[in-house]
Amino acid sequence: MINGRISGNKSGFIAVSPLIVFLITYLVVSVAAGDFYKMPIVIAFLVSGITGIVTTRGIKLHRRVDIFIRGAANENIILMVLIFILAGAFSGSASSMGAVDASVNLILDFMPESLLLSGVFIAACVISLSMGTSVGTIVALTPVAIGLATRTDLSLPMMVGVVIGGAMFGDNLSFISDTTIVAVRTQGCNMKDKFFANLKIVLPVAMAILAVYVILGLNLNLQDVENQTVEWIKVIPYLVVLIGAGAGMNVLVVLLLGIILTGVSGFITGGYDVWSWLDAQNKGIIGMGELIVVTLLAGGVLEIIRHNGGIDWIIGKMTARVNGKRGAELSISGLVCLANVCTANNTIALIMSGPIAKDIATRFNIDPRRSASLLDTFSCFVQGIIPYGAQVLIAAGLSDLSPIEIIPWLFYPMLMGVGALLAILFRYPRSLA
Repeated sequence: MINGRISGNKSGFIAVSPLIVFLITYLVVSVAAGDFYKMPIVIAFLVSGITGIVTTRGIKLHRRVDIFIRGAANENIILMVLIFILAGAFSGSASSMGAVDASVNLILDFMPESLLLSGVFIAACVISLSMGTSVGTIVALTPVAIGLATRTDLSLPMMVGVVIGGAMFGDNLSFISDTTIVAVRTQGCNMKDKFFANLKIVLPVAMAILAVYVILGLNLNLQDVENQTVEWIKVIPYLVVLIGAGAGMNVLVVLLLGIILTGVSGFITGGYDVWSWLDAQNKGIIGMGELIVVTLLAGGVLEIIRHNGGIDWIIGKMTARVNGKRGAELSISGLVCLANVCTANNTIALIMSGPIAKDIATRFNIDPRRSASLLDTFSCFVQGIIPYGAQVLIAAGLSDLSPIEIIPWLFYPMLMGVGALLAILFRYPRSLA
């Protein structure tokens, strides 16, 4: 042991024991309970943090706690917390004001009958891109998809799969998505740059899937789909957030502007008064509470692991036979996929794997935009297809379907994973390879 650090295979294993304890506490217990949401992830991280503090040797207890606190109070962690708070306030106030319904009506109003299927996909993409949450998009659009399925000859599982696919597209690219926020903060790149790097990989996939939906919708038997009036003023907050973020504005400024505009739109349309606007923001922030706590705990756990040499040990094991960028990128992608399968939460998977991926990227001179893009894309790929993930479970619950019935229709998430893998193997795009 040197300066409190430990080395060697045995000590390296001890250094990563907090991560192992987390996986056992969360994954094994969840499997045993038959429910991946039975074991609170906050408790699993709390146990993991205690394990890290206990297994750290060579320094006094108060110093071990200081190390944990230093990790939780890391500037990147705190910035993510601030963004999560504002994103929750914006999402809550926008949804309460009726912006989601207005956005849905706007997309569907412009879609010809034969393009209804592709229109739902586009609506899910746009709303998720604007809201920054796949779960919120699925909750908003699944009832619409169910209603449309009952009036057409399209299968309900396919319609639900279309919604999930579009939701994951936006989750992967949105400037205010928690996955994007974590990916860019852990890799040290600009959101705008990550967006365009990411877009080069997933846009061809989305276009291919869109073409499939257009073909499937050509012989659509549409009965009575009631057209809803589009309330343009309610769409303005989403448009401003999307345009502002796309123009490279600071995400905190963009979210604050979006929150203000939801209030203005709500007051003009009579959607709510000042108190209900504030209440909607409060509920949105509270909805982000668990994610905020988990982010803080995860930051502390990772700092303990790093202090004890665990990060170096993991990187050494994963890159022992890697001798180039392609292998390093496959290691980064495999790392986040494994974390996502174990946690069933793509944001948590990114929080856990992001710092390790950053070290691998630095060691093999991988562009931060590239590593952030791969992390986000592969996490969304796994999250979009696992039957025990929140997205599929919520959609299944709303549509009274089994998650297994939906899985075969998840065209976009599946092809997104294939596209990202091909991007690694064929070094695409060349500008970032």
